[in-house]
Amino acid sequence: MKKTLLAIFIIVSIAFQVISAQEQPYSPGEKISYQIRYGLVGSGEGFLEIKEGLYKGEPVWHAVATGQTVGIADALYHVRDTYESYINPETDLPVFSIRNIHEGRYRMYNEVAFDHTSSIDSTLVFSDRSGKHTAPKGLLDVVSCFYWFRKYHLANADTLIPGQTFTMTTWFGDELYPIILRYKGMETVKVRDGRIMCYRFHPVTEVGRVFETDEDMVMWFSADENFIPVKVRFDIFVGAFHVEMIKSEGLKTPLKFIK
Repeated sequence: MKKTLLAIFIIVSIAFQVISAQEQPYSPGEKISYQIRYGLVGSGEGFLEIKEGLYKGEPVWHAVATGQTVGIADALYHVRDTYESYINPETDLPVFSIRNIHEGRYRMYNEVAFDHTSSIDSTLVFSDRSGKHTAPKGLLDVVSCFYWFRKYHLANADTLIPGQTFTMTTWFGDELYPIILRYKGMETVKVRDGRIMCYRFHPVTEVGRVFETDEDMVMWFSADENFIPVKVRFDIFVGAFHVEMIKSEGLKTPLKFIK
C-alpha cells in the first residue's frame, strides 16, 4: 500500500513539474493594439491587454479585451464593448469575468464567478443574470481561452498537422459555448510594420444566422515565441470585417518580421 501511494505521489509530482515548466508565451505588461475595418465607413480600434491585479485579495492576471468605433462609424453605431477576465496565474483558469456591452442604445452587463475547486469533476458557475450552474471541469471564458490556447496548444506548434482541431469549452452569454479552432497551415501575413509568418486557424462557425460557411472566420497567430493574434477576418452576409495588429508592447520576445 505504501509503495502504491509513493508511486502515485511520484507520478503526480512529475506531472506537476511538467505543467509548471510549460513555456509561458505571455506575461503582465503585454498589450496589443488593433485597427478594425468594415466597409467604407466602418472603422474602430481594439486592445488586448494583460496586467497584474487582485480578486478578493488574491493576486490574479487581469486580461481585458476592448473594442470601440471611431470617426464616422462612431457617430453611426457608437460601440464600446469590454470583456474582462481575472485569471489564476497558477492554473491559467478564470476566477471571474465581466462582459460590458454598449452598442448604440443596447446595453448588457454580466458578471460571472468561476469555482474550480469545490467540485472534483465540475466547475461551479455563478452568474449575476442567471444564477448558479454546473459546468465541465476546466471551464474558460472567451478572453482567457485565447491565452490558454497560446500556452497549451500553440506551444507545441511544431507538431501541428493541417486539419487538426482544438476545442475549448467557454462560458459565454450564460451558456456553454465551445470554441473550435481548425489548423490550416502556415502563412505570411502583412501588417502595418511588415510581414509576419503566422499559423492560420479557422474557428468553426455556426452556419445560417451570420455566416455562410463554417470557415468564414480566419485567425492568424504569430509563428514565434509569443503566439499573439496578429490578424482576424470574418466574412458575414453583409460584408467582411478585418482586425489587424498595429502595435504591440511588453511581448516576451520582439516580433520577427520577414525581411
